[in-house]
Amino acid sequence: MRTTLTIDDDVAAMLEQQRKRRGTSLKDLVNEALRCGLEDLDSRLRQRNHFETRSVDLGRLKIASIDNVAEALAIAEGESFD
Repeated sequence: MRTTLTIDDDVAAMLEQQRKRRGTSLKDLVNEALRCGLEDLDSRLRQRNHFETRSVDLGRLKIASIDNVAEALAIAEGESFD
């Protein structure tokens, strides 16, 4: 498949360094880099661990509602609220 890519300057510089070091074509190097990157992305998605948060019974509520913040703070701090 033939396509046109716009490559950032820093990536182009890294590709050119690798191309010279390996003595390969830009096409082969880009294909290899894309294969490695795509395989890495795919393996990261598969390696995600399932995490589950267990519920805990905290007992009954000590205040009827937290809509009144002043009352909730007073009760939490042990003050009487009138």
